[in-house]
Amino acid sequence: MEEKVKVGIIRCQQTEDMCPGTTCFKVATRGKLAFADYGECEIVGFVSCGGCPGKRAIPRAKMLVERGAKVIAFASCIFKGTPIGFVCPSAVQMRDAVQRAVGPDIEVLDYTH
Repeated sequence: MEEKVKVGIIRCQQTEDMCPGTTCFKVATRGKLAFADYGECEIVGFVSCGGCPGKRAIPRAKMLVERGAKVIAFASCIFKGTPIGFVCPSAVQMRDAVQRAVGPDIEVLDYTH
């Protein structure tokens, strides 16, 4: 049996009251959309960015990697603005900082669905 790719998801803190992350979980565990290249994935953690401007995303991404994540995915609320219709103004800076912090061996995705 092939081992599933372990994924950590970082979401926008402002969407926590509106979205339980159901679609992010579905697409990751079923290997769909952003996870199509990996097949069915195992989610090792689902955390928020910590609030604007997202500085807590860095230590939280490191924590997800410590728990086995080989892929860090930013939930669609960050780069696509779903469901609130507002894209994070710090998304690119936050993603780039996370990628530097976790290193080149960890893949970082801009969306989940």
